[in-house]
Formats: sequence, C-alpha cells, structure tokens
Amino acid sequence: MSDENNTSNEEELEPNHEENNSQEEHKSDNPVADTRISHLGGMYKSWFLDYASYVILERAVPHLNDGLKPVQRRILHAMRRMDDGRYNKVANIIGFTMQFHPHGDASIGDALVQLGQKDLLIDCQGNWGNVATGDGAAAARYIEARLTKFAQEVVFNPKTTHWKMSYDGRNKEPITLPVKFPLLLAQGVEGIAVGLASKLLPHNFNELIDASVAHLEGKGFEIFPDFPTGGMADVSRYNDGIRGGAVKVRARIVKEDNRTLNITDIPFGKNTTTLIESIIKANDKGKIKIKKIDDNTAEKVEILIHLPNGVSTDKTIDALYAFTDCEISISPNSCLIEDNTPKFMPVSEILRRNTDNTVHLLTRELEIRRGELEEAWHFSSLERIFIENRIYQKIEDCETMEAIIQTIDHGLEPFKKNLRRDVTRDDIIKLTEIKIKRISRFDAKKADEYIASIEEELEQIAYNLENIIPYSIKYYKHIKKTYGKNHPRQTEIRSFESIEASKVVVKNEKLYINRAEGFMGTSLRRDEFVCDCSDIDDIIIFYKDGRYLITKVSDKAFIGKGILHLAVFKKSDTRTIYNLVYRDGKGGSSYVKRFAVTGITRDKEYNVTKGTKGSDILYFSANPNGEAEVLKVILKPKARIRNMIFDFDMAELAIKGRGAMGNILTKYEVQKVSLRKKGVSTLGGRKIWFDKDVLRINSDSRGDYLGEFHADDTILVITKEGKFYHTNFDLSNHYEDNILLIEKFNADKVWSVAYYDADQKYFYLKRFQVEASTKPQSFIGDHSKSYLVRVTTVDYPRLEVKFGGDDKEKDKMIVEVDEFIGVKSFKARGKRLTTYQVSKINELEPIRLPEPKEPEPEVKEEEDEDDKDQMSLF
Repeated sequence: MSDENNTSNEEELEPNHEENNSQEEHKSDNPVADTRISHLGGMYKSWFLDYASYVILERAVPHLNDGLKPVQRRILHAMRRMDDGRYNKVANIIGFTMQFHPHGDASIGDALVQLGQKDLLIDCQGNWGNVATGDGAAAARYIEARLTKFAQEVVFNPKTTHWKMSYDGRNKEPITLPVKFPLLLAQGVEGIAVGLASKLLPHNFNELIDASVAHLEGKGFEIFPDFPTGGMADVSRYNDGIRGGAVKVRARIVKEDNRTLNITDIPFGKNTTTLIESIIKANDKGKIKIKKIDDNTAEKVEILIHLPNGVSTDKTIDALYAFTDCEISISPNSCLIEDNTPKFMPVSEILRRNTDNTVHLLTRELEIRRGELEEAWHFSSLERIFIENRIYQKIEDCETMEAIIQTIDHGLEPFKKNLRRDVTRDDIIKLTEIKIKRISRFDAKKADEYIASIEEELEQIAYNLENIIPYSIKYYKHIKKTYGKNHPRQTEIRSFESIEASKVVVKNEKLYINRAEGFMGTSLRRDEFVCDCSDIDDIIIFYKDGRYLITKVSDKAFIGKGILHLAVFKKSDTRTIYNLVYRDGKGGSSYVKRFAVTGITRDKEYNVTKGTKGSDILYFSANPNGEAEVLKVILKPKARIRNMIFDFDMAELAIKGRGAMGNILTKYEVQKVSLRKKGVSTLGGRKIWFDKDVLRINSDSRGDYLGEFHADDTILVITKEGKFYHTNFDLSNHYEDNILLIEKFNADKVWSVAYYDADQKYFYLKRFQVEASTKPQSFIGDHSKSYLVRVTTVDYPRLEVKFGGDDKEKDKMIVEVDEFIGVKSFKARGKRLTTYQVSKINELEPIRLPEPKEPEPEVKEEEDEDDKDQMSLF
C-alpha cells in the first residue's frame, strides 16, 4: 500500500483515537486491543447523504436545461454517435450506451423503450409495446431505432455542448444537451429519488411553441397537460404544476346504444388491463351492474361494456367515474435539477427558462457561425492576396522555414490594412500548405464570389443577432410548421361536475328492520323490508319521541325502539319535506311544522320537537316532492269545545328549518290525527338549466335556462346530424357535444327545416311537429351524406335561396315557408326547394307577425327569446 493511502487511513481513524484512549490503557497487553473502532452512526450519516445526492442528481430527476434524466441523455448521445441514417438494433444501442452509463443494460433498455413510446425523439421500428394496453416491447435484439429528424435538428450541436468525462474516464459525455425546445414539458417525466420525487405531466407540442412565442412577445400564456392516451381532463386545480395541485383525468365513454357503453380513451397512467380490472372489481362489490366486457383494443382503444336490462347508461357512466379507474386524480410535482441542486418550479417558469435558454443557444450558434465565417473570410482573403500577388514565388530562394514565414509576412504587409484581423504565424503556415495544383487553377472571380457570399451571410448574422427575439420567434414557428402537424392535442380540456357516489351507486343491498328488538341492517332478511339501498348509503331514522339521527348502512346495528320512520338519506335534498304534528310535553299544546333535513353530523341525535320531556309525535309524513296533505284532527272530548273534529291543510304552512318550533295547531288535547286528503307539491316544478361546458343539466342556475319542469315534462334535444330525441330532467343525464338545440319540449311547436337530401341530391324543405321518442329519430333521412342547413320555430319563416355553379347568374329566390309546404310528419321527405344549384340558404325577417296571445305569467329567470327563435346554421 502507498504512503498516500496509509496517510489517508490514519487521518480517518484519528478522531476515534482520542475516544478510545482509556480502552487502550487497559488492553495494551492484548494484540486485539489495538484494533480501531468506527461508529456505524457516523458512517451511515455520511454514506446515506452521498447516496441520496447521487440518486437525485444522477438518476431520478431531470435537468432544467434539456429536460432529460442522465440515462436518457446518454442514450441520445450514444445514438447520435452511432447515427448513419439507418436503423440500429436496440441491443447495439444499449451496448454502446453502456460506455457512458454505469448501471447496466436493463435500466438503459427500459429508458430507451419509454423514450420511444413518447414518439418525439426516437423513430421506432418493430414491436415497441403499447401504452394503451400495457403490453411490453419485444426483446432488444428484435427491435430497431434511430433518431427522428426533429431530434437531429433540435437536440444536438457539439459546438454549443459542454462536456465532461464519462464514469471510467475513457469517453466524453454531455453535461446537458443543447435542446432548443421545452422538451421537459413536452415529454413529461416521473422519477422517485431518496426523499424526493418528480412528476411533470406532458404538454402539447404546438401549445408549448405558442406559449414560447407569447413569452418572447411579452404576452401572457397558460399551458395545460395533454396526455398521449387522450381522454378528458379537468385542469381547474392544476396550480401551474407545482405541489398541491391536481388534475382530474377521465376516460372518454360513448353511448353506443341503450345497453352498450364504449370506452375510447383511457386516463393517463392506466392501461386497458388495469381499467377493466377496476371495472370488474366495482361490479363484484355491487357498485355497478354490468353484463360483460369486451376488449376490442387494437390500434385504438375500444372497451365495450354491455349492461343488463333495466340499467341506466347515464347512471352507469357516472358510477364508472365514481368507482373505477375511469376517473383518476394526478398530482403533479415539478421538481428538477438546476445548478446541481434540486428545485421546485412552476411549469410556466420552466417554459420561460427553456425559452430564454433557447434564445441563448441560438445566439451562441450565430456567434459561433460568425466566428467560423470570419475565419473563412480571413483565410480566403489571404489566399487571394497570396496567389494574385504571386507572393509564393518569393519563397523559392528561402532555405529555412523561418525565412519562408518572414518572406510571406513581408509580402503581405501592404495588404494587411484591408484584413479584419492581424495575420498570425498559423495563418502563414496554412498558406505554405496550399498545393501547386490549387494555385494553378485559382479563379479570382470565383474567389470574389465566395468572399461576397461570406460577407452577405455575415451581414445576415449581424442582423439576426441585433434582432435575436424575432429570429427566435421565426425559429419556433419553423419548428411548429415542420413538425407540429404530427402532434395534435389528444386530451380534451373540460370542467367536471363532482359526482356524489351515493347518487350513482347501484342499489346492491336491501334494508330490513326489527322494530320489536330495535335492530336495523342488510343481513336481517327474515324481518321487515324497508327499501333498497347501497352499502355506502346513509340512513335517516325518526323516533316517536321526536328524536332523529343519521347513520351508515351496516349488516346489523342496534338503533333502539320506538322507530317512526326509516329511509335512505340524501344529502342537500331540499325537495324531500317532512310534515309533522307533535305534542309539546305531557298535556301541552300541539304544534304543526314542515321542514327539510339537508345535512347533519352523522350519529348525532337531534330533535324535531321543542325537546320537552314527554313530547310525542302525533302525525308524521315524508314527502319526496314537497307534497302538503290535508289532515283530519280529532280532539278529546272536553266541555265547551265547539269543534271536536276539524281539517287542517299543511299547505298553509311555510317550510322552515328543522329546528323551528312550528305553529300551534290547538291548545286542546288531541285524540287522533289522520290523513284526510293527499296533497300536491307546494314546491312547484323544478327549474332546470343546461351547462354547455359540462353538457349536463342542473338546478343551480348554471348555464342556459330551460324552464320549470313538472312530473310529465321532458327535454327535447336537436342534434347537428339532423336527429331529435327526448330525455327526462334527471340531473344525472349525460348529453353528447353534438347538440344544436336543447329546450323544454312543446308538442304544439312547429319546426321548419331546410336540408340537403343525399338520396335525391336536392335541397328540401319540410315542416313538422316533433313526436315523443327517447331514441334518436332522424328528420333528414338515413343517408349518411344528408345534412341539415337551417332549422327554425318562428311562425312565418322566410328563406332566401342563392344559386351557384352554372346557375349563379340566376336571381335569388324568396320562399314563404308556411305557404310553400304544410305541416306533415317528421318522417316525410318534404318538398324540393329547387332544381337549380344552391350556394347558400339564408333566413330573412318574417313579414307577418303571429297572432297576439294572452299574456303569460312573468318568469323570473331570463330566457333568451332571440336565441330560441333564430335559425341555426353550421
């Protein structure tokens, strides 16, 4: 062992020497006593910190400048060195990369496949697996790869690359690659280090370029994730990609028919196998009901979910989002390496830094190119001077190299003032290396043209350097124009409504009660049946003494005796109204009240009476739509009571909070309260709005007001494909994004439609009244190339028909629609509008006005009558 090593060992052991002096005094006679002791705690502290730092910096976290982890950077560097324009076996790429990466072939192969599946930097050939299905790539010896043209143009430039020695000192590798594009945000990255994790979501190629251009122009921008698996994303809580944010991602589910759902896109990070497993698991637990699943995924995702009879497709879609991996939440964590230190940075700041770095790299490339051109201009000028002035002839008599150099230098002296820099010894040596053949063939005109082209390019470079921001914008636009068409947005940005699991879960249990013993549960199958429920429902229980509470469904639970009412509780339900008559204490007055229970603390007892001891409920009813019945009240016989029996209409009471005392029904003692007559709802119809952003109806005043709906009312939907259908006003309904018109159905309304009939190859006009149908019905025929032109519901519509083609010189035609054709069935073809070639059909203001009608009650909500009456064109 060398002295140097001995010295270092002694220095390491020296701190322990003083600690063990007392031990050595007692053990000096024992040879073993001279062994030094190293405490494990100190060693662990130092080594673990070194290990953690290495994993963070050299393995798991990407660098800000190029957006790559070390293994990815080394793979790309190796592929660049191997690049000859042809595909290379992945096994060869892995072997070549091992010159730079010390962690084995498995980690290189996995990283290479992941890079290839991102479809940006690596051109793949063979079976590289499938992100959608989770299938792995073929063995490395069977698949091939090469760099894409985008990678060659954007990622590499040895002249602007900073280098370091590889792990074994035999090769050089880049510290970071000079990437002139926000690659980190385009590809996304996920890595887990020691005590640190990084998760940046992928973004859209074109949107990143647009944001970079906006930054260079001094404008604001927003960028949101775009996942290769498509689907839909709610980015309202994205929080610029920093910790604490979240992105909800949903699969795209399409209704094929009333019994079949088709999943065409899957959430990012999931595959068809894991998604189907989650659906089967939810079905096994009774959260949803499905008949079977067919996975027809090939090039595109296609998972068909077949439903049993009587199961709602709309409710099943919500249940899939609530109970399966059809909806997941992704938490980004934008951690990266900058200046050899891990940092957390918003994605907008990452884009700004990348864009500024791109400007810096473009500037360096221009400066390097300018230097190369200046050198080329300098030597070309020297060469021309050297040959045209025959300075080479003066060195024929020189016997030494120094004499030759001095002679040439002296010969160049009169011309040095025309050069851009001083003539160096190396310049003169290069002149001596010019071959006689080149001198003999020297063409002064070509030399002047070459120097002129250099000067022209230098002027252009000088202009670009002075206008580096417009030059950078031009570069970004070139990248977008060249490669952007291959990277359209895959994920649709949408706003999601929160789905309450209790509203969409399948009623997979039955609730029973044993009133005598005071038990409730789903396992008491021999006792009294109450209702269907799910295993996540809450149950509301009212007692005869006025107490009530809300508790979870369970197999068997003791709830006590004296149970008056038990049912599934719906949180925030303002339409279920409880009608109550109670006696306050023993012999007290009787009160009547109406109230709703919208939400309370679970398993906490409340009281609907005043809480006086001895209070008792005389009458109770739960009304799902706010019905108010008429009660028959019988008093106990007592002197001087005139009306022993009287009726009371609950509709006279206002609905108040559950804690309200109520109104006095009577001061006398009540013998009996019974139902005289069933009532009607006092809440009126339900007011419904349609939210275009989420394609859902709601009762929360969001979107376009559709009207007030009662039990038998329906919603009419007209699609852009020329079809109509009806739905109820259940808030769980789903609507597609092909809606042209949506409104409350009015059977008396007459629809006027202009359309192109692909069967007859003419434009037709028809008038009809819509019939009730829950299935889509076409009113423009079944030919796939027929299309809708105009649709209106005004009383006396007028159309202007302009002609085109060979008939464009023909005067336009004005059509009074109600005179042109009468009202017929929606299945009728209608009447041909014209035999000439039509270029455009416009709507004109009607001349005749509808007959005056009786004034209708004023509606508080504003309806856009103009929108309702205007034609729609698409």
